Amino acid sequence: MTRQTTPVAKHHRGPGAIKLGVVRAGFALGSRIAPARAVERALRIFITPFASSRARAQAAQPDEEMQRGELEINGHRIATYTWGDPARQPYVLLVHGWSSFGLRYLPWIKPLREMGYALVTFDQPGHGNSGGRHCTLPDFIETVRHVGSHFGNAALTIAHSLGGAAAALAQGEDWHAQKLILIAPAADPVAATHRFTQFVRLGEHLRGRLHDNLEAMTGINIHDLQVHRHLASLGQPALIVHDMDDHDVPWAEGERYARHWHGARLFTTQGLGHHRVLDAPEVIDASLAFLRGENVGERVVSSPNLPFGLA
Repeated sequence: MTRQTTPVAKHHRGPGAIKLGVVRAGFALGSRIAPARAVERALRIFITPFASSRARAQAAQPDEEMQRGELEINGHRIATYTWGDPARQPYVLLVHGWSSFGLRYLPWIKPLREMGYALVTFDQPGHGNSGGRHCTLPDFIETVRHVGSHFGNAALTIAHSLGGAAAALAQGEDWHAQKLILIAPAADPVAATHRFTQFVRLGEHLRGRLHDNLEAMTGINIHDLQVHRHLASLGQPALIVHDMDDHDVPWAEGERYARHWHGARLFTTQGLGHHRVLDAPEVIDASLAFLRGENVGERVVSSPNLPFGLA
């Protein structure tokens, strides 16, 4: 969940701050007197994308070349958007993040088309123009894998935020990308639930119950979704882009990708935060340079002094 960054004056609270205060007070009290209900409520919030995802998708204005389509994946109607012919051209799969939408990548379309790529993007369940109300990281992974398999192995995948984790974890024998660019990628859902419970003021003693409820829903233990457990098996070239001032997904999570992924390099920015980094001109330029085979970013050297030890 996004951190509140706007200061609120002591004697003049806006409606958003008041609502957040009520939510936090409710969780703080509920954590003590009705813990089961508090966890159930927290879970619903945790897996429900913001309504702004749908509104922003509907307001997006793509060019006339774009073709709309849809796929049926695990009972959900998934909206797809394509440019060019992915069956005849090398294609790029564009994967959005939490509470975002596929057409968030519009600034990337022209430069990638000029490089000769077809493009595919889509809205995750509960996001944009796709069906469903709720979504989890396993849903993100499965949808990436199914969309990718429908269009075939990708020449490149570009993914942002939670989509970065999904793109990395979706790589396998059934589908893969030859190269990946992950921008502000989330690496650790366990850390994400810690940030979430702190934000809403759910009691820390209930975080284990939240994990248990997520596992009951998805069939997957949240610890098994920590990406450092899987990155050593990936050999593709990858560029990891992360901003030092990212307050939603800490820079250290991007560094973890670069450290455990032997084919990855880390390109660090500053002052862009978590959202502006996705379509910042310098990030697009660095990504295009990476695709041209230029040396971009740094190779991270493992150290036992860093969290999670040696890669």
